[in-house]
Amino acid sequence: MQVTKVARMLATKPKEGELEQKSCTVMALLDGGMLMRHKSWLKAEPPTIVVATIGSLCQMLEKHMIKLEAMRVLVIDEVDFMFSSKQVSSLRKLLTSYSSINTRQTVFASASIPQHKIFLDKCIQQKWTKNDTIHVHVNPVEPMPSCLHHRFVICLKNRRHETLLSLLQSDAPQSAIVFVGEQSEKSKKAGNASSATLLINFLKASYEGYSDILLLEEDMNFNSRAASLSEVRQAGSYLLVSTDIAARGLDLPETTHIYNYDLPRTAIDYLHRAGRTGRKPFSDKKCSVTSIIISKERFVLEKYENELMFNCEELIV
Repeated sequence: MQVTKVARMLATKPKEGELEQKSCTVMALLDGGMLMRHKSWLKAEPPTIVVATIGSLCQMLEKHMIKLEAMRVLVIDEVDFMFSSKQVSSLRKLLTSYSSINTRQTVFASASIPQHKIFLDKCIQQKWTKNDTIHVHVNPVEPMPSCLHHRFVICLKNRRHETLLSLLQSDAPQSAIVFVGEQSEKSKKAGNASSATLLINFLKASYEGYSDILLLEEDMNFNSRAASLSEVRQAGSYLLVSTDIAARGLDLPETTHIYNYDLPRTAIDYLHRAGRTGRKPFSDKKCSVTSIIISKERFVLEKYENELMFNCEELIV
């Protein structure tokens, strides 16, 4: 939905040298029961640009509502995540079929493609793309934005809630995201509340800085996720508690503070979480990323510092 909105905005702008804007329609393919509506739209006015999840695009191709031979450019965003997702088999099948015709272009995009040379060789070998692939590295030296201030707090495991509350009270952020770890399948089957839900309940009872604290996590249905994001975008200030579903691609440029209630699993995950702040046009603001850790997690954070080339300052709360 976010990409579709931007694509439609760009589509209304005439190209340089053009007096009149050519018709350019953009359609969003969302997962869910909207196939008949999309089918009638595709017949009436085939779109110039389709923004889709892998699942919804493959479904439309299988039902011949979109023809593969009509596609000229295929962009796979967050490609490193896509290849580790549940839809990897659908993606591989799509790429193998799509790349077989020479007149098409494939673009792989991500802020984090580890070992990109090996990745490119694999793509060519598997025939997911052509042999004449060009690698464009926007910022090869500094993966982390320089405007960010990285901090960490060491606390006892059973004092994380209180430590986060103390940080929020001292920082008084206008707009912040708190990242928590995903709930395990074992915990779900046991009927336990997720750490995100427990944290939200604690903050609502203890933190007076925000009247509305919002939740975003994987198990929420599409309408609930859309409603949370809509509230965040409309609010002058917000506190969003989220799993890593908000770590990639989400554009909330007003965010000035990131709190890692749970340490991310990898340096790449740290990079994407940190990337939710320090975003243009607010990148000149003072922005911070704060991790709440127990003492034995310090070496993990040091590993991330070395890998991503940033320094973390210890806070005493």
